[in-house]
Amino acid sequence: MKAITIKQPWATLIALGEKRFETRSWQTKYRGPIAIHAGKTMDMEYCEYPPIKRALQRHGIENEDLPLGFVIATAELIDCHLIPNELSAAGIDIGKILKGDELYFGDFMDGRYAWELNKVKVLSEPEPAKGKLSLWEWKEEMG
Repeated sequence: MKAITIKQPWATLIALGEKRFETRSWQTKYRGPIAIHAGKTMDMEYCEYPPIKRALQRHGIENEDLPLGFVIATAELIDCHLIPNELSAAGIDIGKILKGDELYFGDFMDGRYAWELNKVKVLSEPEPAKGKLSLWEWKEEMG
């Protein structure tokens, strides 16, 4: 299965269903199942950002609860949208409306890409894994 490494707190926001779009500076033609790997680094500044902190707290999660270095969920990557020039904070539309605090959970600047995820499933037990840059292959261990 393809996998992508995402810093915390964003990986957990995806696993919780709070974040449906992962923003990147690069696009992918890949569509299909994707493992969400929480990287070994955490962006503490963003963990304290009020919309992110509120979203985590709604689920009873504090910063120290965020897993690092684990595959924590799987999802379907269904599209990769170029964020257009006319995208603005007042009217976000990437073919779909960004809901709730989604605007605060990514970098929706001109020329970036919004990877649209759905069918997120949290793993019953997070699986330790080394992350990599770009998309990489994760072999789910059945045990």
